[in-house]
Amino acid sequence: QVQLVESGGSLVQPGGSLRLSCAASGFAFKMYAMSWYRQAPGKERELVVTLTRAGGSTNWRDSVKGRFTISRDNDRNTVYLQMNSLKPEDTAVYYCYVVVGIGRWGQGTQVTVSS
Repeated sequence: QVQLVESGGSLVQPGGSLRLSCAASGFAFKMYAMSWYRQAPGKERELVVTLTRAGGSTNWRDSVKGRFTISRDNDRNTVYLQMNSLKPEDTAVYYCYVVVGIGRWGQGTQVTVSS
């Protein structure tokens, strides 16, 4: 079955960096667009970015442009989110998402940006 497992979340100081990973299984990974979402406490889940199966990024959230990058390794069935110059407002649970028939979510990984 489709599985998405996020990792890499942590507590980091403002201005720091993190790389999130999402390991996928149960579907032909390279054939699907992959997305990262996030949900801050008390707020709705929001789209951060989508990576097409061709490797192009789209649907960037304005607040992360120029600081975050997304990439994929089709050999490892993994999508990454590199987050630089982190701000306290980036604090959220970050989720991996794919539509394979229906939308599928991972369990999320917590990112906390605080001094």
